[in-house]
Amino acid sequence: MNNAAKCNNPWISWQQSLVDETSAALGRMTHLPTLWRRVRRIRKGVTPCETVYEEDRLQLRHYLSERPPRYRTPIVFIYALVNRPYILDLKKGRSVIANFVNHGFDTYLVDWGTPSYADRHLTLDDYINGYMVNVLNYLRERTGLEKMNLLGYCMGGAMSAMFTALHQDRVRNLILMAAPIDFAAQDSLLNVWTRAENFDVDKLIDAFGNCPPELLQSSFLLLRPVGNLIEKPINFFENMHDEQFLEDFLTTETWLQDNIAVPGEVFRQFVKDLYQKNLLTQNRLLVGKHIVNLKKITCPVLNIMASKDDLVPCSQGMPFTDLVRSKDRKTILLAGSGHIGLAIGGRAQREVWPQACQWLAQRTR
Repeated sequence: MNNAAKCNNPWISWQQSLVDETSAALGRMTHLPTLWRRVRRIRKGVTPCETVYEEDRLQLRHYLSERPPRYRTPIVFIYALVNRPYILDLKKGRSVIANFVNHGFDTYLVDWGTPSYADRHLTLDDYINGYMVNVLNYLRERTGLEKMNLLGYCMGGAMSAMFTALHQDRVRNLILMAAPIDFAAQDSLLNVWTRAENFDVDKLIDAFGNCPPELLQSSFLLLRPVGNLIEKPINFFENMHDEQFLEDFLTTETWLQDNIAVPGEVFRQFVKDLYQKNLLTQNRLLVGKHIVNLKKITCPVLNIMASKDDLVPCSQGMPFTDLVRSKDRKTILLAGSGHIGLAIGGRAQREVWPQACQWLAQRTR
């Protein structure tokens, strides 16, 4: 049989395709033995830093630069109590932290640490009127300035909004990044799952003390079950020979699998008072002995969101700018990106964070 006949024979073409794909698959499999060593070498944070303040499990990190800061007023990153904060400084070229450091800001990040069973009684009051107040008091002494810039991501954004409403005299500018504020809309599966008729948070916390990281991780995976459980493994297998892809994939997955528990009472209050009762938008949320009134926020506000965020949909973040009394308000919406992409995506690095740095530079000193 000549070559032309072979090419026109569907059976032979199918056999050749099978041989080629099998050969390519076996070639990709040769990378498997080195994956574990590569995972162990992944750095958790790339920008040089030092710990300047500690309290219980909390560490305040100060990011270092070869040049003195251009702006005296520090910016303090407040991360969520879920997962670990190095997603904000994941790798070179994919670091929100590095954007602000390179732009000349005196940059700090609050790392809440890993809670133990003994921390199950900690409340939002302990974090907002305790730890966060103490961190800013320390920075007041360190810098001689009365007000700081705050940037809160995800749950840390909601906490930053609460803090600013209660302590506006300590905040010069407030930046929210994918922050859940308004829980009235039901376009997020988390809102549906946490309804009082679907989820008894009291039984969970009474049984475990803290919210188990396994519950949180499985919930996040099930927000996009096809993408996370089917498409992602297939994409990994098909591209595991690509060095750049492999580096990005393993670095991101290391963070995604690096889960921690959430202190029980904080989780209980977050579910009941925010997801189930939506008290924050009604100015009825009680934190300690104080009512959080978002109308008391008068500083400049920058609200950053991603259009395809299935963890914190825009419907949860967008209303914030209309709930505060600030006259200087701006919203940045990154189209086509998700919750994590807002921190590490290439488009976010090019389009969002230079713009955010410029916004803050015009409003600080």
